[in-house]
Amino acid sequence: MDRLRAIEVFVTVVDQGSFAAAADVLDLSRNMASRHVADLEAYLGARLLNRTTRSLSLTSTGAAYIERAREILAQLDEADRVAGLQTLTPQGRLALSAPMSFGVRHVAPHLGQYTSAHPNVGVDMSLNDRTVDLVEEGFDVAIRITGKMADSNLIARRIASVEVILCASPDYLANHGSPETPKSLVDHRCLGYTLGQDGNAWSLRNAAGTVEQVRISPAVSANSGDAIEALAIAGGGLALQPDFIANADIASGRLVRVLPGWTGGVLGVYAVCAGRLYEPLKVRSFMDWIAELYRPKPAWIIDSGPKRGKTATSAGKSE
Repeated sequence: MDRLRAIEVFVTVVDQGSFAAAADVLDLSRNMASRHVADLEAYLGARLLNRTTRSLSLTSTGAAYIERAREILAQLDEADRVAGLQTLTPQGRLALSAPMSFGVRHVAPHLGQYTSAHPNVGVDMSLNDRTVDLVEEGFDVAIRITGKMADSNLIARRIASVEVILCASPDYLANHGSPETPKSLVDHRCLGYTLGQDGNAWSLRNAAGTVEQVRISPAVSANSGDAIEALAIAGGGLALQPDFIANADIASGRLVRVLPGWTGGVLGVYAVCAGRLYEPLKVRSFMDWIAELYRPKPAWIIDSGPKRGKTATSAGKSE
């Protein structure tokens, strides 16, 4: 039995969802594809796939085995490249996951630079604010924005920082006044981000380290930071927003920073990839590129100007 070939067939069967589809991809007969997997199961003394006339599914042993099998194939591909059997340049399709607002504003506009520098690499970007499973969902790299990366087998590089700030439109503040303390937020219309880690509990900290936690009852909630921004600009209420969304609107005067002495915290922006011994060159090159993209200062950090320093007073005016 050719174990590597059997492993390749097994992984392809799982990825394609059937023996027939895998046989087409690998240019084998269906019977030969089935025989390779059966030989591998016999060698291991364990069933890897549950088979019915209509579907295939991994057994618990198969689910554990396929992760190692993928690593073996990835390491073999890397060894081939190093040995000169393939070109030593990044190539292939890179599957990238990024948060919706951050991806649109601060990743997508720059991807042309990366693909120009690496013309043999194409990027498939998926925008979603949920935390994706890189291995299970087939992503090469994910961008994550969080206060703390969870312990895992993933490799994470911190590529930037984000401050969470409170803001509102000048019209809202003129009509409703500006909160003077975090506790007075309960008297205002607040806009909730449904995917926030703290839900409807806003936690604010000042320079002295004092922390105030306020439970809000959102006038409107949304699962999109851009939707919250649009609501705030339209005068819908107070928004607790990351500065990579809010800063441009504050600089333009569409929004005003509220309670400037308080912050919702500083989050890390991380580029994350699977912690394999051998990463494809496309992954390494992208991780290196995006680690440099926001240096020395991210584009969303706008230099002070005539409009940049506006903050709200209790009378609802800017100064």
